[in-house]
Amino acid sequence: MRRISINRTIPLRAPALAMLCAVAMVGCVSTGTHTKTLTELEAAKKTAAQLQLQLAGLQQNLDQEASRRKAAEQQAAELAKEREALAVRSSELNSELGNVRGQITDLEQKLASGSASAQEEITKLQKQASELEANAARIAKEREQLRQEQSQLATALEQERLAKEEEIKRLTRTQEELSKSLQDEISKGNITIQQVRDRLTINMVDRVLFDSGQAQVKPAGVKVLKQVADVLNKISDKQIRIEGHTDNVPISSKLQDRFKTNWELSTARATTVVRYLIDQGGVDRQYLSAVGYADTHPLASNDSEEGRSSNRRIEIVLYPKDLKEIAGQVETSTAASK
Repeated sequence: MRRISINRTIPLRAPALAMLCAVAMVGCVSTGTHTKTLTELEAAKKTAAQLQLQLAGLQQNLDQEASRRKAAEQQAAELAKEREALAVRSSELNSELGNVRGQITDLEQKLASGSASAQEEITKLQKQASELEANAARIAKEREQLRQEQSQLATALEQERLAKEEEIKRLTRTQEELSKSLQDEISKGNITIQQVRDRLTINMVDRVLFDSGQAQVKPAGVKVLKQVADVLNKISDKQIRIEGHTDNVPISSKLQDRFKTNWELSTARATTVVRYLIDQGGVDRQYLSAVGYADTHPLASNDSEEGRSSNRRIEIVLYPKDLKEIAGQVETSTAASK
């Protein structure tokens, strides 16, 4: 009986093993899928946070531009109101002048008929007429000056509007070039590019360019900076500010002989990037500046490792030069094309 029992159990081992292997494989697939889903969820959270920052920056920029335009329009309205008031006053003076001249004519007639007191009255009225004529001339001159100021203001606003639109178009092309050049790092979440009207910000997490606690660009970072420099050295209408940012974790004791605080580290990193862009990237030094902010401009809370990682970054900010200078360039270009 024992032999028969053994022979019956042997054929069952292979299917049982196959079933166990299948269960194990299903477990492996489920774990991989779960990990991928978590990764995608984290990336979506980062993207949502970045979009929220872009939305806030865009709203702030639009509010500032709306306030500025509202002030200019109010100034134009006040000038128009002054012109209207002067026109009314000019009409009143002309009416008074007509009355005075009529009185002079009457007195001259009286004088001709022999009235003794008419000459004094005529002299008085002639003086009054001269004063009215002088006031009317002065008001006419002021009206013309206001008209010219109003015209100049309207022209300046239009030039600034055209300059702003052209500047935004050029900046959009720059963003497209950078996005194409840095696509690999952008897809990894290491770099984001944000455009809000006339300002473009390239945000790089510190690990793209630097090893932990270091201010020397690592080889992989040199490749990224080369791609950025190839786009930046074509730009001549922007100022370029390199900003160094850190989290709020103090510098470790073993690094304090090089960087006493995060201020020194953030400034050193910003300066290193500027030196590369000038020496290796060919970017014109007159457009560049470097600044270290330490942990004073965080993007996220420093209470989590994820937040601290976001705050340790280099930002390359492209912002407009003096708008009046740009408007002058647009005016010159427009005149030359006519």
